Amino acid sequence: MRAAMAEADVGDDVYREDPTVNRLEARAAELLGTESAIFCTSGTQSNLLALLGHCARGDEFIVGRRAHSYKYEGGGAASLGSIHPYPLEFESDGTLHLDSVAAAVRPEDVHFPRTTLLCLENTQDGRVLPLDYLQAAKRLADELDLRVHLDGARVFNASVKQVVPVRNICRHFDSIAFCLSKGLGAPVGSLLCGSADLIREARRWRKTLGGGMRQAGIIAAAGLYALENNVDRLSEDHDNAEALARGLRELDELDVEYGDTQTNMVFVKLGKQDSGELTEFLQAQGILIRASGTLRLVTHLDISESDIERVVASFKAFLSR
Repeated sequence: MRAAMAEADVGDDVYREDPTVNRLEARAAELLGTESAIFCTSGTQSNLLALLGHCARGDEFIVGRRAHSYKYEGGGAASLGSIHPYPLEFESDGTLHLDSVAAAVRPEDVHFPRTTLLCLENTQDGRVLPLDYLQAAKRLADELDLRVHLDGARVFNASVKQVVPVRNICRHFDSIAFCLSKGLGAPVGSLLCGSADLIREARRWRKTLGGGMRQAGIIAAAGLYALENNVDRLSEDHDNAEALARGLRELDELDVEYGDTQTNMVFVKLGKQDSGELTEFLQAQGILIRASGTLRLVTHLDISESDIERVVASFKAFLSR
């Protein structure tokens, strides 16, 4: 990947003259089955561009209460777009109940904002959304005259887990954002994919947000390498996560959450264990965690089978003191 970055052909992307960025955007649109795509600096920016492109000032979007685009993106939709979020609780499988979605849509009335957009996440906390659910959500959205955006930061994990082409997931959405810098292993960047009209609008908003980049082919080359080389290997991350969950479940002091629809995330409730002591103990073993009541342990291409064994052994050593 570093070699590809060093050798990248570059130009001025603000003028659409960077050949590597253009290749990345074309490849992303081809893979996801959309008309067009735009290279963004981050997942936060790509989600915000989708919201700004789909919604007018004062519109409302329906979103999960713990969704990244609602909880962890600085309130950009409200502060920069004057777009109002309507948060719903996720179901245990990571879906939004479609009856709740339908009930959240505002009637046509001057007292209310217009409900314009439904936002889903896939994966949601590492869980894959069922394909039949996506189809039903799109059907409902069409009936309610809503557009549908997917925060697909890890959508390639979903496609690998379900053994389907990623476009089979993305065909149910009007726009899709996905990250290059998570499981795909690039150092930076995300893409927003959608119709030509949406991406044209997103390109204008990206400039407004300071996202116009010059010789961005240097980082786009990493994204191209990731799409060509690091998708199929995501199954290794899923196997490592399953092995991690299996190993930690042997420890009665821990409550481990990892279900059949999980991909590369393991959630661990520490119970009565002191999170500060655990953090210090693991750090002494060269293992860095951010401990609270619940740990989110995420596997990726820099984590090997031997790393998993080492982590499990370190947890066992801590709990056996």
